[in-house]
Amino acid sequence: MNIGNAQLAVDEWIKNHGVRYFNELTNMAQLTEEVGEVARIIARRYGEQSEKESDKGKDLGEELADVLFVVLCLANQTGVDLQTAFEKKLNEKAKRDHDRHHGNEKLK
Repeated sequence: MNIGNAQLAVDEWIKNHGVRYFNELTNMAQLTEEVGEVARIIARRYGEQSEKESDKGKDLGEELADVLFVVLCLANQTGVDLQTAFEKKLNEKAKRDHDRHHGNEKLK
């Protein structure tokens, strides 16, 4: 599924199951909460914090999907074509960073 199709799928889900989009500020708060859940898993599973027993069953993929869902909601409700925006950003980064990272000794 490409990003455009994902945006359509989220929009269909909202229309069929979600009543309406939360407003942008609520979705921004929701995005922050979801990113915090991802951070908690990463910090405890891959970082130096010990993982609590209650966190061991948490699925990182599911939490990342929650982040993506809210990002897609925000794109839909603000009129952003995320497929086009992402492709543009990827091209910009490729031009800007192509040589920069190859010369970074920290990455070798």
